Parts: sequence; C-alpha cells; structure tokens
Amino acid sequence: MTKIAIVWFRNDLRVRDNETLLTAVKEADQIIPVYCFDPRHFTKTENYNFPKVGFNKGSFLLQSVIDLRFKLNELGGNLVVRYGKPEDKVFELAQKFNATAVYCQEEICSEEIKVEQLLEDRLNTINVSIEYFWGKTLINYDDLPFSISNLPDIFTKFRNLVEPNLPIRDECHTPDVVNFVQDIEPGDIPSLEKLGIELHKTEKNASLYKGGETAALLRLKYYLWETGLIENYKETRNELLGKDYSSKFSLWLAFGCISPRTIFWEIFQYEKERKKNESTYWLIFELLWRDYFNFIAVKYEDLLFKSGGIKKVRLESKHNANKLNAWINGQTGIPFIDANMRELKQTGFMSNRGRQNVASFLVKDLKLDWLAGAEYFESMLIDYDPCSNYGNWNYIAGIGNDPRENRYFNVLSQANSYDQYGDYVRFWVPELSELPSTRIHEPYLLNKAEQAFLKIEIGKDYPSPCFNIFTWKAKQKKSDKISL
Repeated sequence: MTKIAIVWFRNDLRVRDNETLLTAVKEADQIIPVYCFDPRHFTKTENYNFPKVGFNKGSFLLQSVIDLRFKLNELGGNLVVRYGKPEDKVFELAQKFNATAVYCQEEICSEEIKVEQLLEDRLNTINVSIEYFWGKTLINYDDLPFSISNLPDIFTKFRNLVEPNLPIRDECHTPDVVNFVQDIEPGDIPSLEKLGIELHKTEKNASLYKGGETAALLRLKYYLWETGLIENYKETRNELLGKDYSSKFSLWLAFGCISPRTIFWEIFQYEKERKKNESTYWLIFELLWRDYFNFIAVKYEDLLFKSGGIKKVRLESKHNANKLNAWINGQTGIPFIDANMRELKQTGFMSNRGRQNVASFLVKDLKLDWLAGAEYFESMLIDYDPCSNYGNWNYIAGIGNDPRENRYFNVLSQANSYDQYGDYVRFWVPELSELPSTRIHEPYLLNKAEQAFLKIEIGKDYPSPCFNIFTWKAKQKKSDKISL
C-alpha cells in the first residue's frame, strides 16, 4: 500500500532546513505539499478593526508562496494551493487521497493552535494522524535547559542561561526529490483582490522587500559573503536610510522563508573563514531576542495579547480617533515620528529604532491604547510576528519583560542622535526638505518670517503638533536620553 503524507505548510515557506518536509519525504512514498489561504487571516483585528494583512504584507506573502511552488517544482513536486479553512481543505485532501498522516510545523499562539485542534479532531474521524515539528526558533523548544514554567522574565537572565553552551541543532538537509501525487489539481494562487486586500501604489517601496526563500538566501549571501556588511552590524543597525544598515532578515523569518538555524550556521561559517567580532555576535544576539519572545508567548499564552499584558497591569489610556489617525498617517507634527510612520505605510518596514520611538510616543505622549499600535503594526509590518510584535509592545507599554520601569523615549534626543542632519526626515517628509538642520526636527519653532522665507506654513503645508507642545517639550527636557 502506497503511503501518502500531506505536508501542510504554514509559517515555514521553504524547503531548506525544513524538518517537516524532510521527515514526510523519508517516511512516505508520496507527499502532497499544501498551503491554505485561510480567510480568517484576511479579516480585521479584534479591537481596532485594521485589516490583518495590508498591501505590502500581502504582496510579500504571495511572492513567498509562489517561490515555494517554484522550489518544489525544482524537486519534482508541486504545491497544492487552496483557499479556505485548513480544517476543511487539508481534511478533504487527506480523505480523498487516503493519506496516512499530516505533517506540519507546530505553532505557538492560540489562533493557530485552535486551527490545529480543529483539524486534528476531523482527522481522527478517518484515523489519520497529525505530526508536529518545532521549527520557529533558533533553539529547539525541547533543548531549553529549563522547563517553560521556569523561563526567566528578564531577557538577560535567559541569555545568560543559554549562551554559554548554545544548543543549536544542525540544519536538516534539503530533500533530493519530492515524489508528488500526480493526479491532483494544484490550484491557483489567489490575487490580492481575491484575498480582499486593498491595492495601492507605493512610490518608495524598495525592491529589496521581495518574498520567498530564493530572495532570503540571496539576501543572506549578500549581507555576509558579498559585502561583509555583517562586520559592522552593531554600528550600523540604528541607522535609518537604505537597504544595508541592518540585515532585514526579519522579513523572511516572519514567513519562514529562511530558518534562524540557517542564519546562525552561515554566520558561524563566516566567523571561521572571514571574521568574528562583536557585530557577528550581535546578530545572533538578536536571534536570541526573537527566540525569547516566542518562548514568552508559550509561557504566558494569551496574556501577551491582552490589555494588561503579561504583568496583568491596569493601564489608563484614552481613545482619541484624531490623534490615532495623525499617528497612523504621519501627521502628528513631530517630524521624526511622522517620517517613521510614513515609511511603514509605504514600504511595510520600519527600523527597530523607529519602532521603539513611535511606540513610546503613542503610549507615553499621546496616551493612547498600546493595542491600537500593536494591531496597526500587525496590519502593516511585512515582518510581523505575533510573539515579537506583541512582546515588544508589552515591553514599551511597561507591562512586559522590561527590568526598567516606565521606559520613555525622548523623541527629540533620539532624532538628533540618529538623524542628526535630518536626511531621514527629508526623505519621508519632503514638505520639510528645505528646512535647515537646526529646525528640521522642530519646525513648529519657526516664526512667521522664517516660514515665509522657507516657503512653508506650519499648520497648512505641514501639521502643527497634535497635542500641547509646551507640556511635551517640558517632559522631554526632564527625561533621560535613552540609548538602546
């Protein structure tokens, strides 16, 4: 009897270092690789009704699925694509083709776990097993040197426990061939319109942000071997303009187009052959941060997504639609904030420095609900990962894993430190492009004569601040300069 296995691709859109795929190929005679466009993924966020998947994120997803099909074609297989709920579509395939098992990557968050359980329950009715594989983190869950209940609530303690003897498994090799069930309709990859994603033009959307395993591996090769950019990562990671100041690996990690182990072992090889320094270490350090938020989500489950966070804190916040819209659209009147938010809206990406500043500004200065920011990021960020996104928002809001209480970002100090001459602001807020560096971050200080000379009217050509600027500046002066 021919053993047929279904490989249900989820957030692991790759063939390299994919234990799920490799095990299925080893254990079954034929496989059916399948990806489901679950309509629940393209609805609205729970509290603020943002689209769960915006244009840039949706485009990146489609590119990644197209590339996965291409990769499987190269191995002699194909990718079956279905639009619908996995508990229906995967079940139908298992029933029709008498599958013996379904193989898939194990997920962490409750929405994904619920789908797993619904599918598992249906598969039980036809005696088909479901096999789970851990593939989201650098450190395998089973290799943690402590139980998840003993996971430290401070990252530094976690790092100190795992770093001395990093338990990183070797990469799984890529299958040589995929024996695909031939008499099956592969299905079309739906368009953005079919998924209900609103189309828009992005004038400054960088071609760097292309989805798929092919693009991910090319980026890894470029950032390490072709340019050696990794050797200056620690010094450049807080820059704001261009494609090379940071690795951008998070874009492909979010969809599983590349595994963290692939990145780790490539860095390890680079250190052996080229150079090992603080910057090569720092990229691994960032992978550990990503791991940490994933394990925090396992430990605290849905608390990460609740208004009180993992600390169960009752926060005081107000809803102000005008201020929220100003923040979303880059119209707050604070250029450094507006530049970052406009970059996000147009490209689906924002630097880590920018994310921390705009998040602090929303919560601490505008006094708005952190969930509004987290859900907007969920909608817009190409590299959206629920654990990292909500973990970082918990952190900024003071309800997460931060040993420092009431962390606050002094936006003016940050702007002057990381955009000293205003090049970033001028790029994303072109209406301010003629302002001198002494006023680029505080255009509201221009008097009428200066505005006339510079041919800009604050409040018309560029908005006045959307809050009491004098109170805010007084708070800025009292705050400490933060350098993270």
